[in-house]
Amino acid sequence: MRFIFKTDYDQDVRLAKHGGHVFWYGLLLLFLLASPWLLPEYWLAQLTFVLIYSVVGLGLMLLAGFTGLFSIGHAAFLGVGAYTQAVLSNMGWPFPLSLACAGLLSAAVGVVVGLPALRVKGIYLGIATLSFGFIVEEVLARWESVTGGNGGMHVKEPSIGAWKLDSGEEFYYLCLVVTVLSTLAIVNLLRSPTGRAFVAIRDSEISAQSMGIHLARYKTLSFALSAALAGLGGALYAHKIQFLSPDQFNIVQSIDLLLMVVIGGLGSVHGAFLGAIFLITMPQLIALGKDVLPPVIGQAPGLQAVVYGGVLIVFVLFEPMGLYGRWLKVRTFFSMFPFYRRGMFKRQKSFQKSDRLK
Repeated sequence: MRFIFKTDYDQDVRLAKHGGHVFWYGLLLLFLLASPWLLPEYWLAQLTFVLIYSVVGLGLMLLAGFTGLFSIGHAAFLGVGAYTQAVLSNMGWPFPLSLACAGLLSAAVGVVVGLPALRVKGIYLGIATLSFGFIVEEVLARWESVTGGNGGMHVKEPSIGAWKLDSGEEFYYLCLVVTVLSTLAIVNLLRSPTGRAFVAIRDSEISAQSMGIHLARYKTLSFALSAALAGLGGALYAHKIQFLSPDQFNIVQSIDLLLMVVIGGLGSVHGAFLGAIFLITMPQLIALGKDVLPPVIGQAPGLQAVVYGGVLIVFVLFEPMGLYGRWLKVRTFFSMFPFYRRGMFKRQKSFQKSDRLK
């Protein structure tokens, strides 16, 4: 196990705490930069979807994992960002400007949705966000003059000036840049007083309020930032699939997004990326398993929903800290072998809840 002996105040400011972080994250970045030459076109497209859902997952992780406010209608923000980007791009707006407008409009909608969070919480907040998701889906379906209604609308290719990003490799690099910038923004936000206020609200609203944290302001800000990131992800999603319809942003999509952060690991930035990988690769694994299973099971229409539900139940019962929590346990086991004990994380969780997933 690595113990860091700090001798300089700059060590608290650095994002990379030690040389191992620099090495492994640098290696990951090199792989992502070289992916267009290393991966076939199909898997590069899947990796692009992983990056897009990671941006959305970062926003939902900020809201649910770090502020403790659950949203069951987060696909609505994804849809607002996607349709804003589609409408502005079809009008000829440059990609950076339309992307900024998609994020800002989604943030404004997030502020409106965040208002019920000031008076309700828990399951009641979930019902409020679920209702908002139904409202947005219905608006997208009925506002035919702008969204095209149930007939859908096509999305033009993104362009920056005279440069059109019409290839999968170029769009992949665009998604990579947006994902890296969003990740750096979230990591730095969580180290700031605002991020610490979010964590304090998650752990205990009464304690946070007694320390002078304005609950209404920070809850609304959390909803706005989460919705903005979902809007950015929706803008990239619109260009990737190039066709939008209201049924793409229904309750099932919202549940998938919530499933992504729960299985990835609530309260960790890494969990947003692990959950996105799970969300994209699981349908591929289910499709491969259909050839092995008997036809009665493999061809059943609800097989994917059953598998998703079973996986979620397993994680909630046996690994509530998600994939990233399991990785921490595996890493600690090999670092402390043969002195590792099963109850180590249970004891740590009881008195160090805010720091256990750093």
